[in-house]
Formats: sequence, structure tokens, C-alpha cells
Amino acid sequence: MTDWIIQTISELGYAGIFLVMLAESIFPPIPSELIIPFAGFAAANGELNFFGVLLSATVGAVVGMLPWYYAGKLFGLVRVRALADRYGRIMTLNAEEIDTAVGWFQRFGPIIVLFGRLMPLIRTLISIPAGLARMSLPVFLLASTAGALIWNTVLTLAGYLLHEHYEVVEVVLDPLSYIVLALVVLIYIFRLVTWKPSKVS
Repeated sequence: MTDWIIQTISELGYAGIFLVMLAESIFPPIPSELIIPFAGFAAANGELNFFGVLLSATVGAVVGMLPWYYAGKLFGLVRVRALADRYGRIMTLNAEEIDTAVGWFQRFGPIIVLFGRLMPLIRTLISIPAGLARMSLPVFLLASTAGALIWNTVLTLAGYLLHEHYEVVEVVLDPLSYIVLALVVLIYIFRLVTWKPSKVS
């Protein structure tokens, strides 16, 4: 995967960054921790423009979030509640808890989306509840763009400053992905064990 990312960016430039970041937003296993630092390294070498890297990476990331956002919006809250009533233990949520979560998302959604974009794995999945909560598209795009821009700026700067040692960024940040994944699994197991059906559906 590393060779493919480097080759795509080297051959296609900004279009390559856009396409790889688009794929990263749709498929979480593709690591932005490697994509953007390499583009920052290319900018430091004069092959790309620093702000061009930021723009193409951020636009690619935001466009890649839209399929998940629309998937949540089209699937709908009614269907999710019905699934919770039927497969609640597997989902580890009952209908009442889903209503509470959606209420929180409707109230604090932009902040949740913004900070969610800074976390591995979560940055892709956060678009689904945004769609389920029917967050307005302009607000979703604004919060997503702000979060993606912050993350991409940090990674681009890291690659720019580290030059040919840009891989260090992935080495440092990669354990964070495993920590987040481990936390998600632990929370799921805890919820699976302690799950109770809702009193009213």
C-alpha cells in the first residue's frame, strides 16, 4: 500500500493526493498518517506547493465523507430504531439510547464531527451518525472541512519539517490507531455484556 500511495502522489501530484485522500475517507485502513507527510516532504523538495497539498488533501477528505453521510441519511433513524429493537444486543444500543445519542448529536453535532475528524477510525465513521441525525449538509461540510484542515495541516507540516524522514510520522501515530481500535472493542464488549432492552420502543 505504501508504494501505491507514493507512486500515485508522485505521478499525479495534487490529483493523486485528492484521489488517495478520497479513498482514505471511504476506506479507513488507508492511512492519512503516511499520505500527507509524504506530500509535505514533496512540498519541502519544491515538487509541490504547501498550500496546494493542503487544499487537495482537505477537499479529497471531505468529498470522501459524503457517501457515509448520505448512507446514514438515506438509511434513516426509523430503520435503525427497528434494528435496535430486533438486534439490540448485537448493536449494543436500544431504541431509547439511540434517541438520546441522536439528541446529543443534533445539539453538539458540529463539535463532535470536528473533533471526530482528528481521530483514527472515528474520522470515517463519524459521518454516519451525522447523516442519521440529519445534520444539515452545509453545517456538516463546514465542521468536516475544519477538522480535516487541522489534521492535514499538522501532517503536512510534519512531513515538510522532517523531509526524507517523513515515515517517522506514521511510526509515531500508528500506535494511536491501535489504541483507538482497542478502546472501541473494549467499549463494545462492555456494552454487549451490560445491554438491556428499552422500556419503550
